[in-house]
Amino acid sequence: MSLRFTLRQLEYLVAVGQAGSITLAAERLNVSAPSISTAIAALEAEFGLPLFVRKHAHGLSPTPAGREMIRAAAETLASAARLSDLAATARGTVAGRLTVGCLLTFAQIVVPQLRRSFLARYPQVAFHQAETHQAALIEGLRDASLDAVLTYDLSLPTDLEFLELATLPPFVMLGPDHPLADRPILTMAELAPHPLVLLDLPLSADYFLGFFETAALRPRISEKSRDMAVVQSLVANGFGYAFGNVRPLSDRAPDGRPLLFRPLQGVAPLRMGLLTAQGAAASLTIRAFIDHARETLPALLPELTI
Repeated sequence: MSLRFTLRQLEYLVAVGQAGSITLAAERLNVSAPSISTAIAALEAEFGLPLFVRKHAHGLSPTPAGREMIRAAAETLASAARLSDLAATARGTVAGRLTVGCLLTFAQIVVPQLRRSFLARYPQVAFHQAETHQAALIEGLRDASLDAVLTYDLSLPTDLEFLELATLPPFVMLGPDHPLADRPILTMAELAPHPLVLLDLPLSADYFLGFFETAALRPRISEKSRDMAVVQSLVANGFGYAFGNVRPLSDRAPDGRPLLFRPLQGVAPLRMGLLTAQGAAASLTIRAFIDHARETLPALLPELTI
């Protein structure tokens, strides 16, 4: 039976399913939105099924059949990638497609440098990256749309393998006019009476709010945002303090206002590392990336901690 669809079309289908938007999927894949729209329309015509429901101002939602097709497409792409991987392993070369996911909160600082140095060593690898929250990263490993994930040890499932690469103690971000700005080290008891700007990402928010629970304190949440850049600007403009684990390279918020960073006493650190599916290291390309990250990432991190 002759197939009338391509792996590229399946790649676009999975990307739209993950992004919930043709525009966002196009940005992530660095292709034009019309190319993705054409691919989705061709697949719907080929399968004789609507794969997405178009919702005005809310992007695309997969239909029940669409969800099944997206899952099957991800499995097909993973199988195709394994064929390429098997060939590379047989040749003894590091090559083929590699898709690395990363937690939103530190992807912009860590992934580009790691990607550049990895490709300088292994130029035959087709490197792709994705940035999202923890739950989506875990799902990406399970459906094989991601090969490896850079993340924290936040609620990690037992069916995945975690390799610790660094330990990152939490810190506090403050604006220069904050009442606690002159303190060299801060405690939860000192912070609790003041307004908190909460990074409201899945699992991350629970981690930060757990600081209060452990200390038997209650937070005063003044604002929530899912975007760390917005959190930084709110803090710099005096709307509260915030927590983090990877320090921005700049001492200024995105709007140019200054930020201060202070160590937080008495709170357990997070572990940063690589999360993979069990047995993923059997792939020569994934193994090479794991080894490269283990060698390279710790050298990047001292400047990212307090």
